[in-house]
Amino acid sequence: MPALLADLTTLHVGGPPARLVIASSVEELVDAVRSCDAAGERVLIVGGGSNLVVADDGWPGPAILVRTSGWTVSGPNSLAVTVQAGVEWDAFVAVTVDEGWSGLAAMSGIPGLAGATPVQNVGAYGSEVADVISGVSVLDRGTGRVETWPPQRCGFGFRTSAFKHTDRYVVLDVTFTLRRSPDGVPVRYAELARRLDVEPGGIAPSQRVREVVLDLRRSKGMLLDPSDHDTWSVGSFFVNPFVAPAEAPADCPQWTVDGKVKLSAAWLIENAGFSKGFGLSRGRGAVALSTKHALALTNRGDATTAELLELAGEIRDGVEARFGVRLRPEAHLAGVEF
Repeated sequence: MPALLADLTTLHVGGPPARLVIASSVEELVDAVRSCDAAGERVLIVGGGSNLVVADDGWPGPAILVRTSGWTVSGPNSLAVTVQAGVEWDAFVAVTVDEGWSGLAAMSGIPGLAGATPVQNVGAYGSEVADVISGVSVLDRGTGRVETWPPQRCGFGFRTSAFKHTDRYVVLDVTFTLRRSPDGVPVRYAELARRLDVEPGGIAPSQRVREVVLDLRRSKGMLLDPSDHDTWSVGSFFVNPFVAPAEAPADCPQWTVDGKVKLSAAWLIENAGFSKGFGLSRGRGAVALSTKHALALTNRGDATTAELLELAGEIRDGVEARFGVRLRPEAHLAGVEF
């Protein structure tokens, strides 16, 4: 019996794949995908499983587990750091901070692997990987070729990219341009600046930025902890929505980006009547909103994917009924529709 995908995801839901293939090198990863494609099999690429929601019935084809490792560094002061897709993201961020490579500290504590970061343009606390990515190597499953894309081709936007809504491309490695400095980049997020005791736009040491970000994420249940069911999630299940200025609720925290308004999905959820911990006392099984963060839908121990998506649908519909804004999932759904 193949491994349950529940064992490979942070939500701990999902049935077995038809078979599990472990790729420990770029060559193994490329060969595995090409072979499966040539055989006409449906492939599921699995990294850290931190953004993956899999059907209870599992996956009908092979699941390829990305376990490539290592990175290379070149350059004197402006560093080109190329990291393999299978490297654990936070472990890599920790190394960059310890080595004095500036640029990634505000993205500490994000679960998953390095190869997933360009797919949804991972970011936190005012920083995103698009700020520092200078190249992404991918396998183009349409042509079978390995290519290196410049950032301009990657189509980066808020929590999205040219890779996000297609399975045509498999990320093999990512190159980041980082500065050799003990200081971080300008702090653009007000809460982080306040915790660091600097003005927005100010500078703080990367080590201190990492410490504060990890504390903030821990307080919101966004640091993985097997003993804490608030962390049995995919992090933010819904993405912060963009609306026209006239459609934005006046009291909702919001930011103007390229003429549109980005709203706080967490505020919309809570003000539509879904408070932190919603579901815990309603007899709906083992799914609930996190008791620490309204954007995280959590597995309290033995949840099913069907139960999780039922709760997600109730929240989505409740927000739309209250505010006329339809939330969409940030998580990748495999074998299920929502």
